[in-house]
Amino acid sequence: MEVKIVSEKENPLLKRREVYFQVEHHEAGSTPSRLDVKKAVATALKKDVELVFVKKFETKTGTCIAFGAANVYDSVEQARFIEPEYIKKRNLPPEEPKQKEKEG
Repeated sequence: MEVKIVSEKENPLLKRREVYFQVEHHEAGSTPSRLDVKKAVATALKKDVELVFVKKFETKTGTCIAFGAANVYDSVEQARFIEPEYIKKRNLPPEEPKQKEKEG
């Protein structure tokens, strides 16, 4: 998976960078998960994964190229204050299913 930063915009009022990126995922075949993309964008920008929030991510039909948008914050506290709850939930790892305890 290869990440290219298409454009970056500094937003000093919200203390973040707004990043638009392109991901080529020929090796994977299918669209990579949001968490994999989040890690790849953080690596490309040399930032901590907790500071990156992927807002939008979609693959163009019939290609192995996806485009997306992410916000990269200066601090975790600022991110928690600014980002909507649904974006924060989307950027968390999936919960493991709870196993039912066997009675007996």
